[in-house]
Amino acid sequence: MNTPALTDLESLARQAGALLRAGFGRADQIHYKSEIDVVTDTDRLAEDFLIREIKGQFAGHSIVAEESGETPGRIPGDKSPGYSRVWYIDPMDGTVNFAHGLPHFGVSIGFAADGVMRCGVVYDPMRDECFSAERGVGAWLNGAAIRASGASDLNTSLLATEFGYDIRSHPQNNLDQYAYFTLHTQGVRRTGSAALDLCYAACGRFDGYWELRLKPWDVAAGGLIAELAGARVCKVDGEADYVTPPCSILAAAPGIHRQMLEVIVSFQ
Repeated sequence: MNTPALTDLESLARQAGALLRAGFGRADQIHYKSEIDVVTDTDRLAEDFLIREIKGQFAGHSIVAEESGETPGRIPGDKSPGYSRVWYIDPMDGTVNFAHGLPHFGVSIGFAADGVMRCGVVYDPMRDECFSAERGVGAWLNGAAIRASGASDLNTSLLATEFGYDIRSHPQNNLDQYAYFTLHTQGVRRTGSAALDLCYAACGRFDGYWELRLKPWDVAAGGLIAELAGARVCKVDGEADYVTPPCSILAAAPGIHRQMLEVIVSFQ
């Protein structure tokens, strides 16, 4: 079965990113998946492109995508015989930003073989920043190697988080953790893109990032990039497999990872 190279993911992400960049700032149809969760026509255009290209170049692979769900193959986390090649794609992570004219969003593409994440790319088309990683090789930003922060003191760390679209109704809404970390760090940022938050944790722009109840396509690529850049990445209960749902995730500099995990667990 044909296996993609990291350059294949980078090419696909850049092409999909060009579609996002072309659509940014133009009149775009906005559709509501829930009260505050949106999708735009540009999301769908980019996802249709990615699915078409992957099916054409890598026949037989499974695709797990944000807008269209799963195209044939097994569910994420299925380790049974036959589980083989799976793509996790988010054509636009940061759709609310895009819809409001805020230029912070990206394309996220991850590839797994035999249940293991092998490579991932997150591309920010507005800054032309391409974060990438390949297991056993390393992690990069536009071809230059990146490393996670060397932070060791939570008090002087800069963190990031996001809130789920069900924040108004779900009892575990991350507000308690957010309040604690806001009072015990230099600050907590909310950029509106989980994939880019993970990449920023990978290259040291953030010292740590956590979020509750994500989807596999949100974390597959960015989590791998952070992991291979030296961050410690796990679920918020400490479990190592952060791609299998539910995908609550913590990615942090090794020096503050345990501190963050203890705080998060204490609020669960």
